Formats: sequence, structure tokens, C-alpha cells
Amino acid sequence: MLTRPDLREAIRSQTLPDEDAALARLVASAGLSAAQRAGISARAADLVSTVRSSSDRQLMEVFLSEYGLSTQEGVALMCLAEALLRVPDAETMDDLIRDKIAPHDWSAHSGESASMFVNASTWALMLTGRVLDEGEGAIERTLRSMVRRLGEPVIRTAVSAAMREMGEQFVLGRTIDEAVRRGRDFTRKGYLYSYDMLGEAARTEGDALRYLRAYADAIAALTKTATGNEVRRNPGISVKLSAIHPRYEQAQKARMLPVMVERLTSLCLAARDARMGLNIDAEEADRLDLSLDVIEETLSNPALAGWEGFGVVVQAYGPRAPFVIDWLHALAERLDRRIMVRLVKGAYWDTEIKRAQTMGLSGYPVFTRKPNTDVSYIACARKLLGMTDRIYPQFATHNAHTVAAILAMADDNHAFEFQRLHGMGEALHEAVRKTEGTHCRIYAPVGAHSDLLAYLVRRLLENGANSSFVHQIVDEDVSAEVIARDPFDVVASQGPAHNPAIPMPSAIFGAGRKAAQGWDITDPVTIAALDEARAPYMTGSAWTARPLTPAAGEGGLARVIVNPARPSEAVGTVVEADAALARDAVRIAAAAQPGWAETSVADRAAMLLRAADLYEAHAPEFFALCIREAGKTLADGIAELREAVDFLRYYAAEAAKAEAGTEARGVVVCISPWNFPLAIFTGQVVAALVTGNAVIAKPAEQTPLIAARAVALLHEAGIPADILQMLPGDGPSVGAPLVADPAIAGVCFTGSTEVARAIERQLAETAAPDAMLIAETGGLNAMLVDSTALPEQAVRDVLASAFQSAGQRCSALRILYVQTDVEHKIMEMLTGAMDELVVGDPAQLSTDVGPVIDDEARASIEAYCADMEARGKLVARLDAPGEGRFVAPHILRVSGIGELEREVFGPVLHVATFEADAIDRVIADINARGYGLTFGLHTRIEARVQRFVDTVHVGNLYVNRNQIGAVVGSQPFGGEGLSGTGPKAGGPHYLRRFRKGPTRHAAAAGITPAGEGVTAAMIAERFPDAAASDWPARTDRIG
Repeated sequence: MLTRPDLREAIRSQTLPDEDAALARLVASAGLSAAQRAGISARAADLVSTVRSSSDRQLMEVFLSEYGLSTQEGVALMCLAEALLRVPDAETMDDLIRDKIAPHDWSAHSGESASMFVNASTWALMLTGRVLDEGEGAIERTLRSMVRRLGEPVIRTAVSAAMREMGEQFVLGRTIDEAVRRGRDFTRKGYLYSYDMLGEAARTEGDALRYLRAYADAIAALTKTATGNEVRRNPGISVKLSAIHPRYEQAQKARMLPVMVERLTSLCLAARDARMGLNIDAEEADRLDLSLDVIEETLSNPALAGWEGFGVVVQAYGPRAPFVIDWLHALAERLDRRIMVRLVKGAYWDTEIKRAQTMGLSGYPVFTRKPNTDVSYIACARKLLGMTDRIYPQFATHNAHTVAAILAMADDNHAFEFQRLHGMGEALHEAVRKTEGTHCRIYAPVGAHSDLLAYLVRRLLENGANSSFVHQIVDEDVSAEVIARDPFDVVASQGPAHNPAIPMPSAIFGAGRKAAQGWDITDPVTIAALDEARAPYMTGSAWTARPLTPAAGEGGLARVIVNPARPSEAVGTVVEADAALARDAVRIAAAAQPGWAETSVADRAAMLLRAADLYEAHAPEFFALCIREAGKTLADGIAELREAVDFLRYYAAEAAKAEAGTEARGVVVCISPWNFPLAIFTGQVVAALVTGNAVIAKPAEQTPLIAARAVALLHEAGIPADILQMLPGDGPSVGAPLVADPAIAGVCFTGSTEVARAIERQLAETAAPDAMLIAETGGLNAMLVDSTALPEQAVRDVLASAFQSAGQRCSALRILYVQTDVEHKIMEMLTGAMDELVVGDPAQLSTDVGPVIDDEARASIEAYCADMEARGKLVARLDAPGEGRFVAPHILRVSGIGELEREVFGPVLHVATFEADAIDRVIADINARGYGLTFGLHTRIEARVQRFVDTVHVGNLYVNRNQIGAVVGSQPFGGEGLSGTGPKAGGPHYLRRFRKGPTRHAAAAGITPAGEGVTAAMIAERFPDAAASDWPARTDRIG
């Protein structure tokens, strides 16, 4: 038998396993013969028929059947239910009701349900929808106008009451006392309860302490109901670890673990004294390993010896589940404890699939087919039933087949208990309890209806899909035999275990392009491997950068590049070019470019693909360079490399589309910034190269070492040295002479608006008339949070948008607009969450905010913040290390965007408020500044989203998420106005800009361009009111 440490390693080895191998092990370990499986299916079909014959179906099940994920109305109702009760102001409440009810077809559900409540709700929604709908005749409009004028408060009150009623179907009570009172009918029947205090991950220390008190108070309140002689016959409580510490994450393990263990132990001791159970809820897969550390350290406390109420939730949809059960059993044996294990199917499946795909992982931490999870559950149940010497199994399920399988495998129906959710599965569990004498516990949420969001979403995703048991059991069109079908037969007939409809993360972009490899730095195995691989690059100063050009000049003297977090530490040296070398480089590039343009596009694209593989092979070195030269955290370094690789593969895939009927421009100068020294540098350079141009790259003077390594790998991939040249140096010495050279055909630039304007003027003076300029500059990027937004989600996204990368992103949030009605709550949470950020050396995994790039940047930001503080604008700030180029994150109060004189490129967030009826004024103020890069919006009102899409002049608008980290190919990035010109990088039109019309070939073919003369009268006719103030909003101005 494996030892406990070996079992821990086995758990880690199964984080992203081969699904076929994992499923084969589970099928074998379930140990069910064909005859046993047939008997189980027959018994399950009988249970389904029994449930269907019951008139006692619960409202939540009927509701989910009628308004599930398959209906737009169901999704709208869920959104209304979770948002309406937390909206404090009437105006936004009316907008939300109108947004969710008016557009939908409630009549389609009229009379469809057997539930009187569901039908009554449907009629109410139909009536409300008709009052709010805009699409009727004059009489109806007049009536509606009167109702709206006199009756909107009535509508608001009625819908709010309906939503509260709906909330009560999901929540047992708003307080623990109310929940106990409402649950008495079931406790009299012999049911037990496990109470779950509503609330999700704490964002602040204040939130964590509040949740901790809520758990402690609940245990104290339940003490008087815990009258049984043993823990198993008393009520229990479920605890989310993420609720009692604001930084429950791998990167913060060192500071989190002792505090978490202390808090959890205090709850366990209280539960022990109350003779009740305490279950640790399972959460996202990336927290599993961390939870085992907490569990082991807590359970090892001698004060808990003899208490049999310590419980752990295990999610069967994760291939690690059987290994976790083995580890828990071994831990209980070592400590001589008896514990509880609640087995569930799993509650975060959609999240896990999305996370693995967006992170570019090698596989999935969950099974990709539902039958695979059903098999896993049964196999894990078999394992648990064989461990009752140390483990009391708690089987949480609403599935008749799963229930039948457990009954068939169990020798003693009193050695375990079934569990169900409040409001669901009553008929099934009551039938089994009566016939088999099994114990049943109800998992019941307790808390304010305004905290329903995450719980509702999980329940809907688990049970609202057409394929779920809860959905099918109330659908008479699905036969009992189909519902009770043996999952072992299903997996045997389905072929490969992996779901073909869910591509592997590396294949999410289809056959045309492989996604960039990712590294999960919440995984201890990945962290250890990365630490070992980058260790040789984390010390010393072996890197050098010099002009990479066939030109004869040597450049100037060597300059030392230092670590911005530790300016006394040399990272490498750079020898910079000069104006003479720049002129020679242009001449060499111009001579070589025609030959490069004749190279087939397929060959050029193949070089980019080779370069992408080389980038990934040298990932540890790039990560170290990003940390030491650019001051980036490891997370930012990984994102940087992945974006660069995505650029290489995306432009390789897109190159052929840009070729037709066009020709390369010639020599393109690429001037890149220090804040994305690998990704933007690579994106600019390879876009120009793959389209047949020669490139002279001038990296930012702060980060030439990263650029030098990138160019070396691009050369290694096959790109000729005279086609790709790199000239390190500053703007006046290198950038200016390159831009001024009349032989260049275009400039690709990322940097300040002022420099972009200077380049534009220079090109107008010296370059050919058709010279290209693609410029991406800064912006006064805003985000608006209205009163329907979920505060926890909004605060998370504000922090990331404003302070990740020390605020040194073009897309970073500079000004936050918060609706006055929720200002206090949002600001309290925001400042509290900011207090939890770690400012420090990015070489440490625990660091959230690293240094700014140089002393000039630090001095400028600090002077600005000092001036604002002197003017009474400071809301909050953190402390920053004294050594290094660190700037403390600041939050500053302003009246609006008009008060911002310039972009402050660092960890500085401005906050303004707005009234609910002043949204148009906010939009006008933002547009008036002339910038247009990114905008963020947090709202549950879809009509409001469309309003911003139609009226805010920005390149990228993000809804209910952060506003940084655009994904190549999926979210092309670029601005308008003062924030940039040209097509968006990483988008389908970008490469075409590096090509031009076939002038040379057309001339050779004797084709003369022809055009039509234009008169002033024609202009006046085609463009009436061109100077009018409403011109930007006119939809007919194009075409």
C-alpha cells in the first residue's frame, strides 16, 4: 500500500491525466458485474417511476425544468433573481426589470407546467412583459404609458416580491434560526441538516472575519438542536475555506496557512463541543492541493482527538478523487481518527473547462463527459463503502441510478447517509428512506437572498441542463429506462473517454493554429519544475545585447542593465547603436528585401512556427528575463511569453490571406515599448516579416536583453540576418534617424501619444506618400460599475485592471466610475482588497505588484501622488519597499475624467461617482477626452451594455470582467482617437496593413490607376452636416 506522502504525489500526478487511462482504472475498481449493473438499472427505473408518481415534486425541480438553461427566459430569470434584491435604487431596479422581462416570450411557458406557482409566475411575467414591451399599437402604448406613469412602483414591488419568493425556494432561511424553524417539518420526519452559510470567497480581511463570525454564531445557535448521542445524528455545518481567508491561494501559502489553520481549528473545536459535524466544502480544482495541507494540519491537532465530526467534500468529476479518498483514509489511520467524507459529483465543471482552455494547460482537471463522472462517483462510492472503519460516507446525489448503485454495493444501510439539496430530490430520497431505512441529510443554504448569485449559478449549471437527472426526471417524454441507463454501458459504447466536442486546450483554435503552452503556477509540481528550470538564469549577468546587423559599425560603449526591483543587481549589458549604424542598416535591409518578398509565404510562415516552438523551449530563460530586466511577476512573464507565441502562430496562419493582389511595402521600422518587451516586440516584428518586409527593430532602451534573445531565436528559426536587424538605443540616437530615413516604407510604433505624433510628422516630411504608420498609444481608460453589478466580481476586476503589472499596461484602468447608490459598499471592499496585495520583488511568487520600470517613472508617479494627496484626494495607499523602483498602489478621489490632466502610467487608480440618471453624461465626458483604448463595464442590464457599445468610442470594451489581457485572434487589440491608428493587433486585418496595392506589378502589366474627379458640390451632396455635433453618432456616415 502506498504511504501517505506517496499518495500525495499520486494525487498530484493525476491533476491533468489521460482521461482514457483514468476512466479505465475507475471501471475496474468499481467491480460491478454485468448482472449487477443490470439489476441496478432496473431498480433505478423503478425509483424514477416512483418519483414521477409522487405529487410531491418540489418547486425548484419544476422551476428548473420549465425555466432551465435551454430557455432564454430561464437565464433571464436567474439573472433577475440574483441581481434585483441587491439593487438599492428604484431607477436601476426598473431598468433591470425591463431588461430581463420585456424581451422574452413568457407566453410559450403558459400552462406548460403542472405547478400552480410556476404557471402563476408565468402569467405575472407575461403581464409585466406586456406592460413594459414597446412593440404594440397606439392604444396599447397609451395604456402602457399610463401604467408606467402610475404603476411602475407597483410593478417593481410585485417583481421584487416574486424574486423573494423564488429566493426562498433556494434558501432555507435568511438566518440560522429561521432556517432551523423552516426545516422542522423535515427534522420531525427524521431528516438531518447540513447548513451552508451563503457567501463566496472573501475579498477582504473584514469579509473573512465576518464569515468566520457567521460560522461560529451558526454553530452556537445549532448547539441546542444537537441533541443526538453521536455526531452523525446531529446537524452539521459546511465551511468554505475561501470564505475565511482573503488570500486562499497557492502563491500566498506561507502567510495564509497558519492563519487558515487557526481559524478552521477554532470552528472545529466549537463544532466538537456542540457534538456536531463540520464539512470542508470542495472548491475549484486549483485549490485542492492547498486544501489538503489545511486539512492535514488542522486534523493533526491533538485537541480534536475523539471527535468524529471532521468532514471533507470530494468531487467525483475530478480524476484525483479516488486518490484523495485513499489519502484521507491513510491520514485518519495515522491520526487514529474517524472522519466523514461527502461525495458529490462536482460544482465547478464549466469553470474548470474554461480555465484549462484559457491557461493553455495540457489537459483538463475534470472528466469531459457526464457518464465518466457517473462512473467515477460509483467507483469512489465503492471505495468509501470499503473504508467505513475510518470514514463515514455521505453520498450527495439526486440521481436514481447512483442511489440504486450505492444500495446494491452497501452491506449496511446505516453505515452511510444520503444527502440532497434543499428544494430538490425530496421524492427520491423520501422513497428510499421509507423502503430502505437509510439516513438522509439536507444541504441547506442560509443567508440573505442578495448573496444568492454563485449558489444559483452552480445549481443552474448542475441541474438546469437538458442532460441532468433533475431536468429529465420531470420530463415525461424521457422514459424511465433512458434516465436509469447504466453509465458503464454508456462509456463502453462512446469510444474515447474524452468528449470530442471539447477540444484539448492546445486545440481550441481549431486545426489552423495551436494555442500557446501554459504553465499553472497554482500547481506545486509545475512551480517546482519552473523554479528548477529558471534557477540558472535568476542570478548573474551573462546576457548581452548589441546591434544585430550585418552593418560594419560596432556601436557605442557597453551600458549595464539593472534589475528594477534591485537596482544594485546587474542583469546584463547592452551596446547601443548610433545614427550611422541606423543608416547602414536601412541600406542593407532595402537591398535584401526584394529577395525576401520572393520567398514563398508558406516558407516565411514556417519560420514563424519554428520560432514559436523555440520561444516555448526557452521559456524558463524568458521568464527569468521578464522578472529581472522588466520587473514582471512570474504570472505576467508567462502571459507575456504566451502572447508572443500566439502572435507567431496566428500571423503564420493568417499570412496567406494578406497576399492576394498585394505586395510587400519594403523596409519597416518597429519601435516597441518596455512594458511588453517580448509580446509587442514579437508581434510587430513578425507581422512585418511574414508579409514580405524587411525589419529594423528598435526595442525600448530599458529592455534590450529580452529583445536580443527574441531576435536570436528568430534568426535560429531561419529568418535572415539582413532581413531582421535589431538596433538597441534611445529615441534621439537611433529611433529618430530610422524614422527620418526616406528609404523606409513604414513604422510600427507602440508608446506615447506625443512620440506617435512626432513620427507622423516625420513620415509626412521624408517618407513616400504611401508610407504606413501603425501606432498604439496610451489612454485614460475607464470602467463603470452600476448598482446591479456583483461587488465581489467588480472589485476583483478593478484590482487586476488597475494594479496588475504595477499598472504599466496601455489597457490598464485609470478611472473608475461607481454609482453613488453602491459607492460605500464598493469602496469599502475595494480598499480592503487592496490592503491584501503584496508589493515586492517579482522574483517571489507571492508578489502581486512589482516595481515600475525606472527611476524616472517612479519619481514622476510619486510626485503626482504627493500633489494629489496634498490636495486632499487620497483615498487609500499601500506601503512599498524602500529599496528598488517601487511605487505604492494609490486610490485617488476625483470628480470625473475631466480632472485627469494626463495618463499616469503606474499603480494609480482614480475614482469618481455618478448618479443613476447621469450615465449619458459620463459617456460624453469620456468621449470628450479623445482617447479610445479600453473601457470596462460591470452591469447586469443587457440594454445598458448595448448602449455603451454603441456610444463609447474605444477599441476594446469589456463587460463583467477585467479590461486587460486581450487574447490574440480572439480579442484583437487597438484603440482610436488619441489612443492609436491602424488596424488592431492580433486581428484579421492587421497583416493586410503591411502590404500595399500591386503598384509595381500593375505598372509592369500596363495598368494605369483611374479615378473620378471630385467637386465641392459633390462633397456637399454626399456629406451633409459633416460638421454637425451629431456626426459621430450617425449610422449613415459610412457607405
